[in-house]
Amino acid sequence: MSSAPPLLPSSLTWAFAAAISAVLGSFLNVCISRLPHRQSIVLPASHCPTCQTPIRYYDNIPLVSFGVLGGRCRACRAPISWRYPLVEALAVMVGLLALWRLGPTWDGLRVFALGLALIAVTFIDLETLLIPDRITLPGIVVGLATHLYPSPRDLVSPLVGLLAAGALFYVVAWASRGGMGGGDIKLAAMVGAFLGWQLVLVAIFVGVLAGGIAGLLLLILGLKGRKDPVPFGPFLALGGLVAGLWGEALLAWYLA
Repeated sequence: MSSAPPLLPSSLTWAFAAAISAVLGSFLNVCISRLPHRQSIVLPASHCPTCQTPIRYYDNIPLVSFGVLGGRCRACRAPISWRYPLVEALAVMVGLLALWRLGPTWDGLRVFALGLALIAVTFIDLETLLIPDRITLPGIVVGLATHLYPSPRDLVSPLVGLLAAGALFYVVAWASRGGMGGGDIKLAAMVGAFLGWQLVLVAIFVGVLAGGIAGLLLLILGLKGRKDPVPFGPFLALGGLVAGLWGEALLAWYLA
């Protein structure tokens, strides 16, 4: 991957990237709400979870509609979770960061796709302590497929990355006797499939570091006990995004 965009994107490219990212962020909310319950992400159409009223198109504009409606359903006035605009805003942020760091390139598109999957995984894991296979297993396939261009020979690094990361987390899960689940193993493999073996090591390092700091703070503040479960998926997701955007620069700094 390139560490910087070859050309400065035009203002039209920035606007298009923000709009597409916001729309995809809205779709991520559907995935986050339905995948843990094994529901279709296609049908039925978007509706209020409280009164089941279908949401009209003008009330389903990413970020804008939440503000216009004051964070409440138009039909029943039930409050809308802040998770919806937060996910949409994060999707826009990831899209613009990928464009800024990698430009309108194939590498930028790969990191953007990974970032969207990691956002969905993060919120599902935080809400349910589960990482659905319906994201990670297709994600592994998509991650590998993105390396077929420009040359299938580029598959070597992501194949090694997914096997190495998956094997490492499998050993940790076995040694921890349930402290880490199969979802984390498949998530690590997915990150490896997208980033390759060098950058997935960066992702794991950042994830472990962030998770350790967060866990220590939760203990100090009394928000979690020693035996309380803390999902690791969000920290590995953070590591994957950092590695995708800044991994090569971090590796160059470390090796120097």
